[in-house]
Amino acid sequence: MYHTTTLPPHLDEALEALVENLLASEPFYRARQATSQLQANEQANGLFQRLVQTEARLRQKQSNGGLTIADIHDYRALQAEAQADTVIGDYLQAQQDLQAYLQEINQE
Repeated sequence: MYHTTTLPPHLDEALEALVENLLASEPFYRARQATSQLQANEQANGLFQRLVQTEARLRQKQSNGGLTIADIHDYRALQAEAQADTVIGDYLQAQQDLQAYLQEINQE
């Protein structure tokens, strides 16, 4: 069950302005651009998806005690391939920059 609260108009306007400013910021813009480029590049997107899926499988194997040296070697090879891809690199850098920006805002 959800409880909704209506904000006073001045707080609602301030919140809207904050959201607009955040979305218009350089880190958000770069993150959106990098995401679009990753999604548009079939090869990079496929490689990135394989990396994400492999990471999930490795975490599951690790928690079940079934992780092998071969799994780690295969993952490292896939990771090296992904790190060499500039589209993936740009995406990951943009995500890191956005996280740093949001942490900075949260500390203020």
